Amino acid sequence: MTGRLFRIRGLVQGVGFRPYVWRLASELGLGGWVRNDGAGVIAAVHGKNWPIFKKRLPLEAPRLARIDAIEDEPAEVAAQGFAILESASGEVKTAIGPDAGICPDCIAELFDPANRRWRYAFTTCTHCGPRYTVSRRIPYDRASTSLAAFPLCPPCAAEYGEPADRRFHAETTCCPDCGPQLSLLDAAGQPLAGDPIAATLDLLRAGRIVAIKGLGGFHLACDARNAEAVAELRQRKQREAKPFAVMGLNAASLAEHARIGEGERALLSSVAAPIVLCPKGEAELAGVAPGLAWLGVMLPATPLHLLLWHEAAGRPSGTAWLDETSELLLVMTSANPHGEPLVIANDEARQRLASIADAYLLHDRAIVVRCDDSVVRAAADENRENWKENRGQTPAFQRRARGYVPVPIALADDGPTVLALGGYLKNTVCVVKGREAFLSQHIGGLDNASAIGFLEETVAHLLAILDVRPEAIAHDLHPDFPSTHLALRLAEQLGVPAVAIGHHQAHIAAICAEHQINEPIIGLALDGVGLGPDGGAWGGELLRLDGNACQRLGHLQPLAMPGGDRAAKEPWRMAIAALHGAGLGHRVGGWIRQTFPERDPGPLLTMLARRLRCPPTTSLGRWFDAAAGLLGVRDAMFYEGQAAMELEGLATQHAPVGPLPGGYALREQGKVLDFSPLLPALLDCRDPAYGAALFHATVAAGLAEWAMAAAGAAVDRKKGQKLAIGGGCAMNAVLMAALRHHLETAGLGLLEARQAPANDGGLALGQAWVARWAALGASPSAGRGAP
Repeated sequence: MTGRLFRIRGLVQGVGFRPYVWRLASELGLGGWVRNDGAGVIAAVHGKNWPIFKKRLPLEAPRLARIDAIEDEPAEVAAQGFAILESASGEVKTAIGPDAGICPDCIAELFDPANRRWRYAFTTCTHCGPRYTVSRRIPYDRASTSLAAFPLCPPCAAEYGEPADRRFHAETTCCPDCGPQLSLLDAAGQPLAGDPIAATLDLLRAGRIVAIKGLGGFHLACDARNAEAVAELRQRKQREAKPFAVMGLNAASLAEHARIGEGERALLSSVAAPIVLCPKGEAELAGVAPGLAWLGVMLPATPLHLLLWHEAAGRPSGTAWLDETSELLLVMTSANPHGEPLVIANDEARQRLASIADAYLLHDRAIVVRCDDSVVRAAADENRENWKENRGQTPAFQRRARGYVPVPIALADDGPTVLALGGYLKNTVCVVKGREAFLSQHIGGLDNASAIGFLEETVAHLLAILDVRPEAIAHDLHPDFPSTHLALRLAEQLGVPAVAIGHHQAHIAAICAEHQINEPIIGLALDGVGLGPDGGAWGGELLRLDGNACQRLGHLQPLAMPGGDRAAKEPWRMAIAALHGAGLGHRVGGWIRQTFPERDPGPLLTMLARRLRCPPTTSLGRWFDAAAGLLGVRDAMFYEGQAAMELEGLATQHAPVGPLPGGYALREQGKVLDFSPLLPALLDCRDPAYGAALFHATVAAGLAEWAMAAAGAAVDRKKGQKLAIGGGCAMNAVLMAALRHHLETAGLGLLEARQAPANDGGLALGQAWVARWAALGASPSAGRGAP
């Protein structure tokens, strides 16, 4: 019988797509079959309603599916009824999807007293729940997950085998009779009597700190409204000032403390359920995010978390209470003491968190893969200079992890398989395979043995679930990074080339990769520091990329770093260095007495005069530090980027201002951008908020003029030339809003990081992209197709 053959490509395996096709075809009275194939899902249908089937197919797909393409053609279909067929042996290795927030159907069951999964903390189905964090290997089936330890009971097995049930082939499905169980232990590791959820809530309300086992690791939780509890958590975790995230029941419950717009609301309620950075509201939560303009907020995305709010609401029946405002707000911060990897195992939690947690809310489902919470902002989507009005519904990643990993990033074309190992801070790794790039979860700084071990675990796991052997291994230029050491060791073991990639080249290349750029492009790489090909400390670079070729068109005026790396942690040092470099050393004494009287500038001025231990850097991040020091924002930092983030926060408190006339200069035929002319205005400023706004406005204007001149000289502007901007400074919302306005007003389009972080969390993607071009031995301008 003549019918139609449909080929569906995208994220359509392991997400309930075949049962969806079965239900749709059955509803429309169509015969045929559906099965997985090597590239997605293939379905054959016959019957008069096939045009309706074609129309509805992409519109009603499961919540975890992503359809990239649907092709159909006439075909002979011989079938009675409609069947779900098994894939041919060896033909398909079902992809592993990301963890997903609980779906509405499971929520309804969770709070229905008549349902057998009432208040069961591990309720899940095909449309939600853990995937990546419970998977040991491919193919994605129950035997390959940590749910293998929990055989299905007869009712769950019946659901698993019924195509009409939403738990058909739901690999993590379970119930109170056959699935994982909760337990609550005190600080000594002894069980606490009573309901674990109710007892946990009592502890939190009493100001205690509880370690709660989630999807990809443990959280440390406390009452966000209790300033003493927050301060105690900071003291125990040795986290002096770095911001915490806050979990609330819904947007209304958080509205007093965070300005949640349409974009933020969409991200909060998305399947990925990330932490969303929102502008702070009118009421400050003491000690949660000190000195910053943003508050990270999240909603309960697992049954376990929702049960805490259900208990706080008095265990009501149904779901109407979920729309009501709840007073319960909880700090939820990663349980990673001393900057080490996230805690994931029960015994590990009791050992590593013993000096922090008062109790442990545990379960017996193993976490296979550490995966921290993702952190996003609502990305800008309009040409508005005011950052407060310029927030859309697309995520701009600060940290890409749970909910998004291992979703691939589409590339322009095929090429060799490459493994890239990232940098030193905010480390991630990446595998490019075919026309897709798989960026790992956030690993973090590689400054301890445990973190390096996590890096090695992540590499092994990513290669295993993708079932690939790399043909080249990319790494940062810096020879002393642990990621570089691992890359060289793996390359030798596998007998493949190791390719060193410039740090700032990789920042721009990451943007090229996700935007599928196959032509030369101008880019601004703006960050704290990275090793340049000349051995210098780069960080404010104007580059031209053409495949694996990178040309440095210009850089920021170098600043000396008195004391080397110590200067990157003490803004007062950078302030003195900037003044000295601008010929304003004579004003250091008066400034330091008024701003940081306990500091002695004498040794630094001597070092600068003699050029002793004062390596130069072109970093924009160090200019931010200098400005923060001059304005008296702070003299020393407790975490990376603190001064710049607080400077951004101050700028948001002031109305927008224009750039300082003559506040920057283009030198050496436009190759060097110098912000020294801005320094006297900052030195004389008595309003730090105004000074911060003026600094941002002037830096944005200078960068825009510099980049536009380079773009105009390098390419034909009539072709719609675009500029790429990457690096950690590109996460500054105030700076980027002003830059975007200048560039787009002048007709120069802007490419920004969207599918990967703009900071070092996206380096591995750029490294892999450049290394693939190097393996191909050609560049776009040489006429070869893009990788």
